[in-house]
Amino acid sequence: MTVKKLITVPDEILRKKSQNIEKINQEEKKLINDLFETMYHHKGIGLAAIQVGIPKRVIVLDVQQKDEQKKPLCFINPVIKHLSKEKSKYEEGCLSIPNTFIEIERPKTCIVEYIDIEGKKKNMKCDDLLSTCIQHEINHLDGKLIIDFLSKLKKDLIIKKLSKVKQNSDRIVV
Repeated sequence: MTVKKLITVPDEILRKKSQNIEKINQEEKKLINDLFETMYHHKGIGLAAIQVGIPKRVIVLDVQQKDEQKKPLCFINPVIKHLSKEKSKYEEGCLSIPNTFIEIERPKTCIVEYIDIEGKKKNMKCDDLLSTCIQHEINHLDGKLIIDFLSKLKKDLIIKKLSKVKQNSDRIVV
């Protein structure tokens, strides 16, 4: 397994719509393992393939608490089939937008249809944090980021700040 390099804002690949996976072969299984390795390495709870520069519709998640046993989940070609009217709010961060947290209101529950790593079509009802995480990662597959929930002014300020950090990436912070 390999830790992949994360793509960060303002890289335009993050705005690219990901393509369905037609066949799950060894290459896709390796990608999925690499996504888990990358997500755990960066202490994330979700990661979409587009965040490592691969525009394929696959996401990995693990919303377990630090002291709980890992419960890795993989969703290939996920589609949200139902969103509840009831809402919940979480302060969301994103591995592709470092040091940025935004309170976002999303549907509290959702039903997602997907293909598992063995190629079987499945449905899963998700609630609370898992529902939020699924919605966040599927947004990535469609080229949407958490900063898109902000006003244009706030969004532009974050992108400008992150662009400066990227330009000065040789700096050492002690």
